[in-house]
This record gives sequence, C-alpha cells and structure tokens, in this order.
Amino acid sequence: MYIFLCMKKHNFAPKKFLQSMEYFKHETAIIDEGCQIGAGTKIWHFSHIMANCIIGENCNLGQNVVVSPEVVLGNNVKVQNNVSIYTGVTCEDDVFLGPSMVFTNIINPRAAIIRRDQYEKTHVGKGATIGANATIVCGNNIGKYAFIGAGAVVTKDVPDYALIAGNPAKHIGWMSENGHRLNFDNNGLAVCPETMQRYRLVEGEVGKELRS
Repeated sequence: MYIFLCMKKHNFAPKKFLQSMEYFKHETAIIDEGCQIGAGTKIWHFSHIMANCIIGENCNLGQNVVVSPEVVLGNNVKVQNNVSIYTGVTCEDDVFLGPSMVFTNIINPRAAIIRRDQYEKTHVGKGATIGANATIVCGNNIGKYAFIGAGAVVTKDVPDYALIAGNPAKHIGWMSENGHRLNFDNNGLAVCPETMQRYRLVEGEVGKELRS
C-alpha cells in the first residue's frame, strides 16, 4: 500500500511497467519476495533488492547495491557501485545515482532506539544526477534534472535544474537537461551548447522555452 500511495502523491509510476522475468540478475545478486522488476533491467554482483521494491524497465544496478524494502525506481535509472537506497526513497525515470552516494531515512538515528515508523521520504525527480559520494539527508526532495556534485551533503530541497555542491550543499548554478552548465544573460536566457535548447530563468525558477 505504501508504494502505491507514494507514487500517487508524486504523480509518478514507471511508464509501461512490465511485471515479467525479462531482466538480468547476476548469480550473486539477491532479490527478495514481492519485488516487481521491469524488462531489460540488469542487477549486478552482490547486490540485494529487498522485499516489495518496484524497479522499472532498462535500469542498471551495479555491484554492491542495496535497495531497501518498498523503494520505487522508475525506468532507465542508473545506480552505480556501492549505493544504498533506503526505504522512503522514490526515483523517477532517467535518474543517475553515482558511485557510493547514499540516502538516509532517519533524522536522529540511535542504535538502541527502533524508529522504523519514523522514516522520512525523499523524492528524486526525472533526469536528476547525484554525484559520487554525495549524501542526501532524508526528507529533502531533488528536483527534475538537478545536478548534485560529488561529495555534496544535501540538507534542503533542491530546485529543478539546479547545480548543487559542497558541504553543506549550496546552490551554485543551473544545468541543462543534457548536463551542461547554463549561463543566463541579462534577459534571463541561456542556451544548452549541446542541443541548442533555450532555457529561461524567471523569479528563481528555470524552464525550457518551447521550440517554434
């Protein structure tokens, strides 16, 4: 029930999800009962997918990845080696999780106190990138196409298209959907050098201009 309420809250579910066995699992990987894994997904050495996870199509989960119960990943999510994705996390399509980055799900953990009913939720928007060794403190959402630099410690919500770096992480710029830094002129206009897509900055928010 938690999984579907979470997807409804964020208006998100993996597109054209297939409940099938058309995915690859390395012989050393473990997949617990109740998981739903989309076609074309690959799960590599020593990874553990825990109970009742939803993983979309064409995802790639590298070595030593831990996905805790009831996590939801969209389509084409790339999870690099040694990543931990804890209960309460949802990632939309095309999210990149860099090597050894980590989510959290308890604000005030204590070994002697059980707080499984106090997990905080974290939502990662479509196309976002989280760099190597970054930490996302729970309860803070990552906007679509945001770019979190390597080693950053995110302690607050991240806007769409934002470039974030440092500890604690600070907003230092903006990125295009193709991962290029955007340099806005005095009119609030920037162009992605790869696609020539135009972006506009208005009152602290970035959006794409419609092509004519």
